[in-house]
Amino acid sequence: MRLVPKTLQARIVLLILLLQAVGQVAALRIFHHFELEPRASALALQVVSTVNLTRLALLAAQDDRRPELLRELNQSEGIRVYAFDPLEEIEPLPDDPLVQRMAEKVRESLGINTMIAVNHLDVRGLWVSFGIGLNDYWVVIPSVNTERPFPWEWLGWGALVMALSLFGAWFIMGRINRPLTALAHAADAIGRGERIGRLPESGASEFARVTHAINEMNQALARAEDDRNLLLGGVSHDLRTPLSRLRLAVEMLPETDDLKAGMTQDIEDMDAIIGQFLDFIRGGAGEAEVIGDLNALVAEVAERYRREGKWPILDLGRLPEFRFRRLAITRLLANLIDNAFHYGKEPVIIRTRADDQNVALSVIDHGPGLPEVDAERLMRPFERLDTARGREGAAGLGLSIAARIARLHGGNLVLCNLTQGGLEARTELPIKRA
Repeated sequence: MRLVPKTLQARIVLLILLLQAVGQVAALRIFHHFELEPRASALALQVVSTVNLTRLALLAAQDDRRPELLRELNQSEGIRVYAFDPLEEIEPLPDDPLVQRMAEKVRESLGINTMIAVNHLDVRGLWVSFGIGLNDYWVVIPSVNTERPFPWEWLGWGALVMALSLFGAWFIMGRINRPLTALAHAADAIGRGERIGRLPESGASEFARVTHAINEMNQALARAEDDRNLLLGGVSHDLRTPLSRLRLAVEMLPETDDLKAGMTQDIEDMDAIIGQFLDFIRGGAGEAEVIGDLNALVAEVAERYRREGKWPILDLGRLPEFRFRRLAITRLLANLIDNAFHYGKEPVIIRTRADDQNVALSVIDHGPGLPEVDAERLMRPFERLDTARGREGAAGLGLSIAARIARLHGGNLVLCNLTQGGLEARTELPIKRA
């Protein structure tokens, strides 16, 4: 169970909500603390006045008029007077700061021996003892309210303030998240090798500085990419011309020449290396995405290999039509199949599977596999691991080109050894529907 939200906006809003709740509780506690003393003083003054007036009225009345006076006090004010029995059991006052503080102030005015009780003998009210001559009495005051009412109005205003604060926080974080989201999308596109336009350097100074840094980095990467592509393209193009002359010269050699076969193979290897350079330069970033059937494309590529005498086995699952770059995926699949036939052992299996979000395109061979620690390194340009698979490679660009094309589609390329032997090169592509 995730307690902390994932997004920054939700985290800030949750933090403000918690701070507002703590602030409201603290404010309510502070209010009760500072309200205790004046309220206790007012209640004590009311109790002392009632007791003194009742005592003076009873003292001033004649003995035969006292019962009538008591009935009148009970009917008009709800005040009742009972005889005090020293043997009766008196419950202690409730552990309420207001009641305790009020009792202290009442005893300060009426005397330290004044007895005070609440709801004594199952009769509701505040019971306070007083004396007339040698006799002691209870006066029961029903109108003294020692309970604090629940602050519904305070709670309502607090909820309104909290709601306004949350709305403000959500609005502010939304304005902050918009440039952050734009920067994240730009960084993702740059990471996939795409060219992006210059982002607007507006808004707060902090965001403007970050956006400016992203723009400068993007321009520097674009210049480096252009320089590299220009260099590789120029070298590859210039090499093709003398290579063609060498091929013609070798073709003119007699068939009995022992060096002809080796020279022909070397020329073909050099031509393949130049082809990889050109494929690496193209990358596929300039190709538009189309809606297509990946299984149909896989079948076309497999048929091309069958015409060359190689027989990949197809294990095609049910796939939805989605958006991808057709030529780029063809180049990716061809590189993976070439690696499987060159480094691994047959049978070579091409498998497709799909779930709700991704399509998996796998090329499986039954060769010796490779060390897991080197799987990530082999997808970098010009990296080769000849000892792991027992054959010499070309320029070491095949897997790098495939990984680059996968990233261009928002996916990734994974190399993993199979438990029964062999290697699976699995390309995972997100499903971009029409």
